[in-house]
Amino acid sequence: MGANELSALLWRERELLELLVFKLEEEQLLLQGGKSRWLQHATREVEQVLGHVREAGLGRSVEVAALATQWGTAEDATLRELAASAPEGPWGEIFNAHLKAMGDLATQIKELKDTNERFIRAAARSTQETMATVSANPKTYDASGVTGTPVTAARIFDRNL
Repeated sequence: MGANELSALLWRERELLELLVFKLEEEQLLLQGGKSRWLQHATREVEQVLGHVREAGLGRSVEVAALATQWGTAEDATLRELAASAPEGPWGEIFNAHLKAMGDLATQIKELKDTNERFIRAAARSTQETMATVSANPKTYDASGVTGTPVTAARIFDRNL
């Protein structure tokens, strides 16, 4: 394996991070619109993309270790260290560009995650406040559509009528 393969993996990881940004924005739109019915589906999609990102990260780690050995650096080198020790040519600049783009995406993901968490906390608080105002003795509607008072006293029925 070599620098080309690592660069291809980094492109794939960037695409997955962009997809994660999209899914988090989609989740945010559902939260803003009060469409909690679809929230579980959006959350599941975010989790699926996160799983793919983790897998891509593992693949990247393996490729970085292999390329680091080829380039004569420590096997446990980070991508930043690998870019710094790249031989003459474009690879140092290419890997630094990948790092910058992935850092920018990570910042966007963190901001979206934080915003979505605030929306979820606000929705939970609103639900709790609403549930606190629900009466313990609900009233029923009579035939005219007016709420009647709950029957709490005994009643006598005249069976002779």
